[in-house]
Formats: sequence, C-alpha cells, structure tokens
Amino acid sequence: MSEKPSPGELDLNRLLANMTPELDEQIWVFLSLKSPDRDLDQKALMRFEEDEGTTYIIKEEDSTDHDVSFRCQRITLQVHSSLEAVGFLDAISTALTLNGISSNVVSAFYHDHLFVPVEKTTQTLSVLKALSQGDGSTAR
Repeated sequence: MSEKPSPGELDLNRLLANMTPELDEQIWVFLSLKSPDRDLDQKALMRFEEDEGTTYIIKEEDSTDHDVSFRCQRITLQVHSSLEAVGFLDAISTALTLNGISSNVVSAFYHDHLFVPVEKTTQTLSVLKALSQGDGSTAR
C-alpha cells in the first residue's frame, strides 16, 4: 500500500514566505479547439474541456498549425500548497493586479503555476519576491 501524500501547507503566512517562485524559460501558448486533438493531447502541458471547446497549454513551437493566444511563461510556486489553502492565490492575484500584471493560474496537487505574459516575467518575479518578504509596497 502506497503512502498517502501530504496534503500541503494551509497557513497563509508560511505559504507566502516560502512560495519560492521558479521561472520556466519555455514559452507557452494557450489555444482552444472545438474538439480534442490527439496529437496535441500528447504534447500538451494541460488540457481542459469546456462547453465551448478544448483548451490546451502547449509549447510555442508545437503551435505552428493553430491560432494561439496568450504567449506566456510559467512561474511555479515551489511551496507545497494545500488545495484547501485560503487566501494564497488571492494575495498573489492582488499584488499582481496592483502592478498591472495578468496571470492565469493552474493549481495542481503540489504546486500552483502562474502563466504570465512573457514581457512581464521579470516584473512578476520582483512582485512575488517582495510579497514573499512581507513587503506590502508591491504597488507600482
């Protein structure tokens, strides 16, 4: 019998202090198709079904045959956040909003992943570092 994985951190202060953002240098893109694509299923970092179509997050180089939107990079928050943690993503979203940074978040079992516009990655990392250090002056 395998050991049950830890449920992750719930305490907001510890989550923020230990988020340790890590930039993925890969360029990712979002795209939506009316129906699933087997080839993209194999290449996708993520696939999500919606009534309007199938959303994919794929590497930019795998997107040459498709119209894409949101050219971005992924920042993984290395803290093991609980799926039941309250306020963590809200605090991050608020800090990014105050700095005019959009993000799309994917929460997985162990980590949260922020997909931010390529041209905003350096700024995003600075905002996250300030937030992690308890600096409330993350506004522009």
